[in-house]
Order: sequence, then structure tokens, then C-alpha cells
Amino acid sequence: MFGGTLFRGSALEDLWRLQNEIEELFGEAAAGPIRSLPRGSFPAMNAALTPQKVDVYVFAPGIDKNALQVNIEQNLLTIRGERRVPPTEGATQYRKERFDGAFQRTLALPEDVDPEKAEASYRDGVLQISIQRREAAKPRQITIQSA
Repeated sequence: MFGGTLFRGSALEDLWRLQNEIEELFGEAAAGPIRSLPRGSFPAMNAALTPQKVDVYVFAPGIDKNALQVNIEQNLLTIRGERRVPPTEGATQYRKERFDGAFQRTLALPEDVDPEKAEASYRDGVLQISIQRREAAKPRQITIQSA
């Protein structure tokens, strides 16, 4: 769903493969069509491009949807929120692996997205944001006329 299916069979397939190899080698996302932060950032995100839209999935379990803010400004998608993990009363913190506190993630979007046609939904801890691309940017078939 999030691979280079958009580029299969094209000259960009080799570049997509190289980007994935660099990610595996360095353990960080390399600059691609959508830039992202290093792995381990909270919340985790996936982004997918199609000719019609950009889909962003934000994995934010345990967060009330009312504690999330989603904004698009100057082709930057920003997700803000806060997750509170209640402490165990009377216990000394032995190990803490679950993130709690305020967070913010920002994602650079392609230039051809239409912020007026953005939708967001939240279900089972996954925030899905779909942003349509402008009509002028979508591929179209051109009919060849007989001479």
C-alpha cells in the first residue's frame, strides 16, 4: 500500500529502490517525494501518494480525538496533540517505554495538494488524513485526432 507502486515500470523505480536501500542503511527516512522525521518519532506516520490524493496515516493509540489538532499551512501538514499516561500510584518508575506528553509532527506535502479538499477521520487509534490533489495536476488522457 505504501511502496513504490506509483513508479513501477518507469525510470523512477530505480530511484525508489535506491531511496529504500538508503533508509535501511542509515535507519532514517531519506528525502523523497514527502520528507519525514527519523524513525522513533511519535506518533508514527505513513504517507502514500496517488495521482488523485495524498493519504497520511498517523498511529496515535490512546489519544482522545479531541486532543488532536490538524492544520495545513503553506503545504505543511502539522499534527499536534498530547498523550497522558497516568502514573501508577505508590510505584517507583522502573521502566518507561511509552511516550507521554505533548507532541507535534510536521510533514511537507507536494506542491499540488488542495488544502480546501482535506478530510480527517480517527478510528481505533489511527488518524487518517486525505488531501486531494488539484485537478490541473492529475494525469489525463489526450485523444489523438486523425490528420
